Amino acid sequence: MSNEQAIKVEGLCKHFGKDDSYVDVIKGASFTINKGELVALVAPSGAGKTTLLMMIGCVEEPSAGKIWLGKEKVYDNKWLTQETRKIRREKIGFIFQAHYLIPFLNIIDNLTLLPQANGTEDKVSKAKARELLTYFDIAEKEKAMPSQLSGGQNQRVAIARALVNNPEIILADEPTAALDMQRSVDVVKMLKKIALEQNVSIIMVTHDDRMLPYCDRIMKIENKAIIIESPEKP
Repeated sequence: MSNEQAIKVEGLCKHFGKDDSYVDVIKGASFTINKGELVALVAPSGAGKTTLLMMIGCVEEPSAGKIWLGKEKVYDNKWLTQETRKIRREKIGFIFQAHYLIPFLNIIDNLTLLPQANGTEDKVSKAKARELLTYFDIAEKEKAMPSQLSGGQNQRVAIARALVNNPEIILADEPTAALDMQRSVDVVKMLKKIALEQNVSIIMVTHDDRMLPYCDRIMKIENKAIIIESPEKP
């Protein structure tokens, strides 16, 4: 783990509605996450976990505050660029509870779709995709369809897809929720390995306390504020 900043948030707030329907979701959040860290994000349902993730991911606009991704300030009470989609493509990888692989494309085509949409040559994007499939020990599945893979294998492909553009940050929204205990542990250990070896910052939303010891820090949302703790190691 390095001391180099990957994500910095200052005074981040998010509210919805106005007048009688006004609701604060996140209020005055401030924290820094470094490259190489795997951070668990924990809170009850409806407490704002996904909202916080989507603000960091430049999908949901905050109500106030500041966000840095790496050394670049991307939000200061307004977006500082009109190219938030470009930031997402270049800096951020997303992993979700469901793998969301395109069912009529084989695995290699699922992985190369985004890089090729960004203008990467076919040969280059396929070389990167094959490198990742080898890294995740599923190289022999490149021509398979998602329906031919197990749930755990599809989730590995989804993680590989999040890495294919060499992001600095991965935002994972309950990536183990659909998996059994052993596969969940395998995925979290894999994410930890990626964070260390790829020097990527990962925020992982989870409801499963059994996953917390494998993370570097735990970020909780309590009373609309952010509290960061160190986990007990296994």
